[in-house]
Amino acid sequence: MMLIVDQSTRAREHVALRSMFAARKRVFVDILKWDLPVLAGCFEVDRRDGPGATYLIVAGPDGEHRASARVLREPSAALGPFGDRIYEPPMKGSVAEVTHACLSPDFAAADRRRARDQLLYGLVDHALARRIGRFVGAVPQPWAPKIQNMGWTCRHLGAVHAGCGPDMMAIAVDVDAATPAKLARAGIARPTVAGRAVS
Repeated sequence: MMLIVDQSTRAREHVALRSMFAARKRVFVDILKWDLPVLAGCFEVDRRDGPGATYLIVAGPDGEHRASARVLREPSAALGPFGDRIYEPPMKGSVAEVTHACLSPDFAAADRRRARDQLLYGLVDHALARRIGRFVGAVPQPWAPKIQNMGWTCRHLGAVHAGCGPDMMAIAVDVDAATPAKLARAGIARPTVAGRAVS
């Protein structure tokens, strides 16, 4: 199921959030070796995990994390050098930053692919519902071509130091009503089972 968790629903979705923060620690700190803060030795939590953060979490039946991303309504200072390009047309709607996109390492490749696809459509649906016309973010440079080839309109903005690891690339993804069809044509499978959205 897809959970959309913000400040008003955090207490209700504490199981999914704890599972997400634990998965982020395993992926970003243990596997990728990024220099990020760790809470109680188990959870990757930083200063931007505050009241302004919204989380999209693909969760299993018991609330366990399968995939997630954090959405922030203001781009970080690390993306400041690209300010003109972030807001340049054509774009309808506001800009939001997507950070800490994470797939749980506990599942087989096919299950991770399904969770990733569900998360991508969840992000697009979230953007369309909230009039977000562009997502921006910083990703490891080897990931940038894969993200660009997912069918949507994606541009590389340039190299950036995001404070977590070297070789990061700033990207911008435009979202509009045609984006779901673009993802489908690129082979990103829309989930067929209805999930629960909490917002």
